[in-house]
Amino acid sequence: MILAITGGTGFVGKRLIDRALVAGHRVRALTRRPQAAREGVEWIAGALDTPDALRDLATGAEAVVHVAGVVNAPDKAGFVAGNVTGTQAVAAAAKAVGVPRFVHVSSLSAREPALSTYGWSKAEGEAAVLAAIPGAAVVRPPAIYGPGDMEMLELFRLARKGVVPLPPPGRFSTIHVDDLADLLLALAANDACGMFEADDEAPMGWSHVDFARALGRAVGRRVVPISTPRALLMLSARIARAVQGDRAKLTPDRAAYFSHPDWVVRADRRPPPALWRPAIATEPGLAATAEWYRAAGLL
Repeated sequence: MILAITGGTGFVGKRLIDRALVAGHRVRALTRRPQAAREGVEWIAGALDTPDALRDLATGAEAVVHVAGVVNAPDKAGFVAGNVTGTQAVAAAAKAVGVPRFVHVSSLSAREPALSTYGWSKAEGEAAVLAAIPGAAVVRPPAIYGPGDMEMLELFRLARKGVVPLPPPGRFSTIHVDDLADLLLALAANDACGMFEADDEAPMGWSHVDFARALGRAVGRRVVPISTPRALLMLSARIARAVQGDRAKLTPDRAAYFSHPDWVVRADRRPPPALWRPAIATEPGLAATAEWYRAAGLL
């Protein structure tokens, strides 16, 4: 297949391109900055707000996989631009040139749009895709981890120190980036449509405390998990925003949805087993991720 991919220079997109090439597909990928030449990949210069580039990206493709999005922004306008307007533009370009398949990467946070601007913006992006392309497949991943991820790196570093601060008690699901990439490829080659929630299939997901202990095992340390009350988490987020500005990882918006007690995928929204099953259990996946951080000099 010829796959058109947005977000190909990010964490998920890079792994998606790697696995697409291994599977024998050809890739056309959008990029805002010049990229090194790579066999099997055609880089298309542009962004989500450049319609001509989006049309070039989609023309002749057999599937568009829209991975690009904004996970952290200083204000609502930043989320709207990246997750709503940008998604509308990609879907419009794919529809205009008649791409047969459209796969959209959303977020489990879209299930509770009232909790955060991020979740709201992802829900709006989903609605835009399904309005333009009713036969699209929408994937809501939970927490994504794996080699190359910079979002969870700090948690691994804290586990190495033996203490892991956590949100208020709750449960959540996880998925390894390679499993997510394989699901996106399976959907690109299939006519399955609608909303999908995918994870490592751990029964009832992970409690925050159990996940912190699994992180400790991954880095070879016994950890002390410390649950943070919501009010203190929100205060920490406001302080981080004031001190670090746009570089802050913990923001009030993120703290709001981190505090929600249930981010476990719904079993009735998992992809059909004949289409896809996760191949990487979380414990060995975390251990391999820790090893990658060590090899990269990050842990």
